[in-house]
Order: sequence, then C-alpha cells, then structure tokens
Amino acid sequence: MSVDLAHIRQIMAEADCLYPEAEVEAAIDAMAATINSELAERNPVVFCVMNGGLIFSGKLVPKLNFPLELSYLHATRYRNETSGGELFWKAKPEVSFIDRDVLIIDDILDEGHTLGAIIDFCRHAGAAAVHTAVLVDKDHQRKARPDLKADYVGLSCVDRYVFGYGMDYKGYWRNAPGIYAVKGL
Repeated sequence: MSVDLAHIRQIMAEADCLYPEAEVEAAIDAMAATINSELAERNPVVFCVMNGGLIFSGKLVPKLNFPLELSYLHATRYRNETSGGELFWKAKPEVSFIDRDVLIIDDILDEGHTLGAIIDFCRHAGAAAVHTAVLVDKDHQRKARPDLKADYVGLSCVDRYVFGYGMDYKGYWRNAPGIYAVKGL
C-alpha cells in the first residue's frame, strides 16, 4: 500500500487545533494527581493500550509516584482506518492481574467498543477492580454502553475525527504536539 504523504501533510496543515500542547500537559498533570491520591495504596497493574495509549502512557506513568507494574495490551478496531470494525486482539496482557487492581490507559473514549471489551476481559480474567484513564473523552450520545465512562479523563472534545498525542489519522500524526481535528470530519 502506497501512502500519499502529501495528503497526510495536508491533513495536518488544515486541521483545527482543539488543545495545544500546554493544555494537554496540564490535563495530564491533573489526572496524575488524582490517580496518585486514589490508587497509590492499591498496588495496580497498569496496562497501556497500544498503539494509541503509548504517548499518553509515556507522559502519565512517570508522574505516578507509587509502585506499580507496567505492561501493555493491544486490541484494535481501526487497523489504521478512520472507522472501526470488529475487535481484534494483537496482544493480550501477559502480566497476571488476578485479584489486583488494574488501570487501563488509553488515548480516547469514543464509542467505547474497544475499551469496553478490554474492561470486560480484565474483569472476567480475575481483576479485583478495573480503572480506566483516557486522555480524551469524545462528547456524543453513541457510547457502546450507556454506563460506559472513564474513571479518569484528561479532556473532552467535540464529536470530530481527532488525532495527536497517540491518536492517529490513518496511522499518522500520533506524534502531533496537541489534539487536532481533521477539517470536515
């Protein structure tokens, strides 16, 4: 598959910046403070949801000032596309979390199919409690389950296609230094 880099660059050039880097960093700092106060004594296993959660986890985890085990899992519905399909597990958790608190770190809570499936997996596999931290919660009424909410949310955003800080546009711009919305989407 050939990538049209001119198109990828044009997406960034025309994108609307919803949150500049300083605002994103401040939101991460605030989340870390809350997580520190609530989970410091819970001995959590922390899972980064790849690939979207990678940058956010890398920013958040060093701010957590308590002992924790860190690992990753990889479940996706997007496969570098702009709309989701069936859930696909690329890597299930390899660290035991039976009778432990789990903190799942992901980039965005959109409709929540992926995050919901990960939460269910952890609960069914024996986690004592499952907590979720997302950098962005998309504001709309299409959540996979009416009760699906993240425990820790950095920012909320409008119902547009967003990228940056781990979120991608067709596999690109996860490295964008802010949260951007694609023009027209």
